[in-house]
Amino acid sequence: MPAQRLPTTTDEERGAAVEAASLAIQRGELVVLPTDTVYGLAADAFDKDSVQALLDAKGRGRDMPPPVLVSAATTLDALAVRVPTWARALVDEFWPGALTLVCQAHASLQWDLGDTRGTVAVRMPDHPVALEILERTGPLAVSSANLTGRPAATDADQAVEMLGDEVDVVVDAGTSPGGAASTIVDATSTPGRVLRMGAISLERLNEVLAPLDQSLPDPDAPAGAAESETTGDAGA
Repeated sequence: MPAQRLPTTTDEERGAAVEAASLAIQRGELVVLPTDTVYGLAADAFDKDSVQALLDAKGRGRDMPPPVLVSAATTLDALAVRVPTWARALVDEFWPGALTLVCQAHASLQWDLGDTRGTVAVRMPDHPVALEILERTGPLAVSSANLTGRPAATDADQAVEMLGDEVDVVVDAGTSPGGAASTIVDATSTPGRVLRMGAISLERLNEVLAPLDQSLPDPDAPAGAAESETTGDAGA
């Protein structure tokens, strides 16, 4: 069955789209939703079968677990432990926004995102529709809405072309305002490191960290080449 595609032009349409997406998530289905960076493919983070369906839809293995989107910065402490002070400074500056933090996950969490090695990648998006959905559903496993190896979708048309047969609801909010994926920072140790450069530059990150006498090394420098197996090819 083709995905139900819902516009968000008016308040009434937006409310209906948020409701339909939230109900689909609760049923264990996959949803395409807009974010401030690129469109995302979303599943209930606490539903193992839904997360596996997300990975299957993208053509990804368990070695590329999806990030988790949240509706509030305070949710970080419900998902992660031992978050360093410098990482919290980045959260204060860039959330909601295009920063994904890889942290040590709470061992008690009842979920299976894949082979995470005890970590979780968390982001709070700066998009009103995404936040409304997240407020209703709780944390969502969200990866970029694309087939692995292809560019991330920046509008609903691109998402439908790649994933339309795999999802139940597509929330269409026009072209993504950002267009670039989030910057991913590994906060599992100090100093941290950039796993993927994205919408937030290394210079901006280090401007925030400078008063704390912290800095992130250039990921393109030969001695600081970053690994990315924890977060996969692209998070929304």
